[in-house]
Amino acid sequence: MKINRIVIHNFKSIKDINLKLNPDLNVIVGNNETGKSTIIEAIYLALSGTFQGKKIIHEISPFIFNQDFTKEYIAALIAGESPQIPISFIELYLDEQEDNAPLRGTNNTLKENSPGLKIIIEFNEDYKDEYAKYIEDPTLITTIPTEYYKSSWFSFANKAITRRSIPLNSTLIDTTTIRLQYGSDFYMQKIINDQLDSKEKSELSLQYRKLKESFSDQESIQAINKKLKEDKGLISEKDLKVSIDISSKTSWEANLTSYLNDIPYQYIGKGEQSILKMLLALERKGDTNDIILIEEPENHLSFSNMNYLLRKINEKCSEKQLIITTHSPFVANKLGLDKLIIIGPDQSITRLNELDSSTQNYFKKISGYDTLRFVLAKTSILVEGPSDELAVQKAYMLKNEGKLPIEDSIDVITVRGLSFKRFLAIAKLTKSDVRVVTDNDGDFAKNITTKYDEYKGVATIRIHASETNELPTLEPQIVASNDLVSCNLVLGKEFETEGELLHWMSTNKTESALLFFDYQEAINFPQYINDAIT
Repeated sequence: MKINRIVIHNFKSIKDINLKLNPDLNVIVGNNETGKSTIIEAIYLALSGTFQGKKIIHEISPFIFNQDFTKEYIAALIAGESPQIPISFIELYLDEQEDNAPLRGTNNTLKENSPGLKIIIEFNEDYKDEYAKYIEDPTLITTIPTEYYKSSWFSFANKAITRRSIPLNSTLIDTTTIRLQYGSDFYMQKIINDQLDSKEKSELSLQYRKLKESFSDQESIQAINKKLKEDKGLISEKDLKVSIDISSKTSWEANLTSYLNDIPYQYIGKGEQSILKMLLALERKGDTNDIILIEEPENHLSFSNMNYLLRKINEKCSEKQLIITTHSPFVANKLGLDKLIIIGPDQSITRLNELDSSTQNYFKKISGYDTLRFVLAKTSILVEGPSDELAVQKAYMLKNEGKLPIEDSIDVITVRGLSFKRFLAIAKLTKSDVRVVTDNDGDFAKNITTKYDEYKGVATIRIHASETNELPTLEPQIVASNDLVSCNLVLGKEFETEGELLHWMSTNKTESALLFFDYQEAINFPQYINDAIT
């Protein structure tokens, strides 16, 4: 059983979002504050009724609501209007399965006859009088009065539900925070519990109780209890002794811990804790009704461990539904750009599932490219190498009072020349603002006009190269834009001919580019570079 769609209204950083999910793997990316983590939290809240480890009824606060909606609500009150009291809700639309037939109905905002469930945080009408008094002077209101709110959890059939009535198993793994509860890690406790059958659990519980009972039989403990008994009257007239609580409220689940190579789980490295949680969730026994939510799987992991984990995720994602957030281009590339869900600053949704298979496979195999940096940039300038990147950065600084391009949300990204078209294939889908700065390699018609002909009609893509075939690369372009004397001054050299100068610059590309970048006086750059930065 899978989640087909999630609809979120007025929850934390999200105003409104309607997100269709893949049945296997979903990789959610976006800039900070776009709502990636909020989507994960919302799904888990709708599946578990809990938020940040506690029942939602105990966690309702003004910060549950989107702050833009809150400001609009308060502004309407101050203006003398009678705005609707804000509500927050999350809806999960499930696929068609026999198990979820009782959840079917049309009690959802899309009015679809679908199985699903909804959790809503809304005003409790029992507090009408208190609310009327609260809004008497709107100028004093700074937040939504969540003290007068309630939460409701029901199916699309409009019937109240509990966690037991949801035919889905959900696991939330947040690698950014690893918290231990009651001496044993919560995730390990839950997942290992799932691996044991009822007989094994009963046997473990019995042996645990026997172990606690035998505590009082230890000679040293008997000696301590004898002394306490002799001191009767100092504390109480009744016999006092120490032992271990053997009542049912203290169980093995809460007190046993896991060991790896004889080291308690909570003392192993955070990276190993994270990867164990994720692998145990992926290997969990049972049916395929598993939803696994992972927040930033790359945290605390070495490159080799992350590569291993991603391979396991790819192997298992057909059996379970995984929803992952990440800031790592390596994770995005390895898991597949076709699974990428890009959340924009306005919470628009862009997918790369229409990307041709050759480009998807290219980035999977050569996964070091910073594709996330590219898709999330407001404007990207793609260049061929470090020397081109330094030239573009310096040219921009000269025209913009010393500011780097990134200070104006323009990201200069180095890619190999053969990869330009791979990135442009992504840009066509995302409609990203992209400029390509490239060499003509001695044949402008072949290497520029013909090569990039398919992008002529794409308004957001611009190709910048010199049309002068006699100046095929960056170094002769820079020399032509200045003169021999100026270039010698920048490089600290005394070459007598342009040929000698170009030979040194071409064999010391990065060094010469750094010297031009660090030069404090005015210098000129080729026109095609100046065109790219305007």
